[in-house]
Amino acid sequence: MGRMMPADRLLAFAAMSFLLIVIPGPSVLFVIGRALAQGRRAALTTVMGNTLGACVLVVAVALGVGAVVERSVLVFTVLKLAGAAYLVYLGVKAVRQRRSLQAAFTGDGPAHGGLRTLWEGFAVGVANPKTMVFFAAVLPQFVDRSQGHVSAQMLLLGLVFNVIAVVFDSAWGLVAAGARSWFANSPRRLSLVGGVGGLTMIGLGVTVAATGRKE
Repeated sequence: MGRMMPADRLLAFAAMSFLLIVIPGPSVLFVIGRALAQGRRAALTTVMGNTLGACVLVVAVALGVGAVVERSVLVFTVLKLAGAAYLVYLGVKAVRQRRSLQAAFTGDGPAHGGLRTLWEGFAVGVANPKTMVFFAAVLPQFVDRSQGHVSAQMLLLGLVFNVIAVVFDSAWGLVAAGARSWFANSPRRLSLVGGVGGLTMIGLGVTVAATGRKE
């Protein structure tokens, strides 16, 4: 792997990945929301789902789908708008359900199975516009084509990204899960968190839809 991927490129990509990951995006907000509503286990299951979704994006880019997305204005726009619409949908849902968060804390709310939690995390991960654009537009720039094994290099870069993401997303989830007791003491705090989280998701969706246009 060392001959196939120069260390300086790998480190540069890791640094850029870190900068992207450390700024909370749709996946992190989703993990935090799950941690606050359902606790540590749901948060970590969501992180697993997000990571599986990101892995699918990496494989798609390595197989050349990323190049198709980059070249096609229509495909790029459809994917971008679909991701944006999903974020807005999740945001509206969070705002509408903000007052029912108390039920989730006390155990009175409907229980979410592990598979459903994993699937919803996967859906957010695979439709995450920030990750999608990063993998399609940025990741290929770090590949050293003179070394060959282009697809393998892309998979390695994707692995680096996902390892960093798992560490930081899990940290966000564990911190949020630890703060549950403080929020659980006040329905008003819970409602505020649900509202702010939902509005943030809607804002993210609108931003994604309005930016990143193809020239």
